Amino acid sequence: MKKTLVSALTGALVVGATATTFAAANPFEDVPADHWAYDAVAQLAADGVIEGYGDGTYRGDQEITRYEMAQMVARAMAKTGVNGADKAMIDRLAAEFADELNNLGVRVAALEKKVDNVKWTGAVRYRYISARDKGNDPDRVNSQYLTFRLEPTARINEHWTGHARIDYNTDMNTGKNASNGGANDHMNGDSDLKVERMWVQGEYGNTSILLGKLPYVTNVDGGMIIDDNISGGQVTFGKDVMVTLTAGRANHDPQSATSYADGEVASYQGVEIYNDRDKKFTWGVGYHRFNNQNSFEALYGKKDANIWEVGAGIKFDNNVALNGAFAWNTSPDRANGTGAKVTTGAKRAWTAELDYKGADPADKGSFGLFAGYRYLGKFAAWAPTYDAAPSGSKGWEFGLDYVPFKNVQTTLKYFTGKSIANYEGEKANDVSTIFGEVNFFF
Repeated sequence: MKKTLVSALTGALVVGATATTFAAANPFEDVPADHWAYDAVAQLAADGVIEGYGDGTYRGDQEITRYEMAQMVARAMAKTGVNGADKAMIDRLAAEFADELNNLGVRVAALEKKVDNVKWTGAVRYRYISARDKGNDPDRVNSQYLTFRLEPTARINEHWTGHARIDYNTDMNTGKNASNGGANDHMNGDSDLKVERMWVQGEYGNTSILLGKLPYVTNVDGGMIIDDNISGGQVTFGKDVMVTLTAGRANHDPQSATSYADGEVASYQGVEIYNDRDKKFTWGVGYHRFNNQNSFEALYGKKDANIWEVGAGIKFDNNVALNGAFAWNTSPDRANGTGAKVTTGAKRAWTAELDYKGADPADKGSFGLFAGYRYLGKFAAWAPTYDAAPSGSKGWEFGLDYVPFKNVQTTLKYFTGKSIANYEGEKANDVSTIFGEVNFFF
């Protein structure tokens, strides 16, 4: 494709309605006034559709790349007052160069609705976990998992989209189906292919609505209390100050922090108030209530978990940030059966983390580092987001993310510390975890 041909085509599209009134001065020394495309090139340059080269030339006899053409199409799409015929031609060009336009960050709304109504993304993930709890076993328990994940997104209308996450996990140590490879997953049994999440999302101005089996990460603490799925609904509204209201049912694995009986669920209600997370200084407060009479009364003599939290963070510059949070479960008293008093440590959780830069899977060579102290009392840190630091432990966690190739991200984390006694008289044990992961995104 020659630039002269593109100029003529794009010129017809962008300035067709005023083709008889070209008056712009030609900025390119290698396009003479008597050239057949002189007027088109001059007008397109004046309109900002073409830019030429830094030496003042247009080089119209060179081959044009699809990326360069997409840039011109993007500029043509931004023009106003285009007649119907020219608009139809621009739409056809946008369809032809949709991939390149997407890479440029140009949203082609009409095409998204008509041509690409369902989008599929996903990942293939390898995960390695080496965990040690000297109180249970002096030797390390090593686990390996392979996950294939699909995440479809379907546009329903201008306000609503549908979402899902489908996971297939394999325990590479046994060759059997497995859970998703969390820090305690070496204790779990096999499971089949799972639809982990399925929800609809509505966007109305500054209000977002989620309904279904949806992902839920507590905002105030960055997932210290919970990073899991909730079956129910969530509403977030606000601009500078955000409010998130969530209600539904939570179902955790028997070996998770809550130690539910198999198949049991807990009702959940939560409210969080926090400011815009893009601000230099961030803050938030929240309240979370879980209710499960059978399990909770056995754990600490109450049917409710009432967890209060505060969080704050500061961005020193574009590379360095410090974040912290504190949570307290005011419910636990004594365990039924034994009558053992719940320790203060098991009721609370807090974290402080220093972050440097951050990895972006789309940016080859990008990386992120962090160092953090975790104090994760079992009855406050319900299902924490940390890969290496398990609920019911305290200690230091260090991590590195690196992108060696585009859409390939590697992760390495290390945790060292002690377990937290749940009841008076229990002994704290040395615990540590080595966590490694490679994600191939598509």
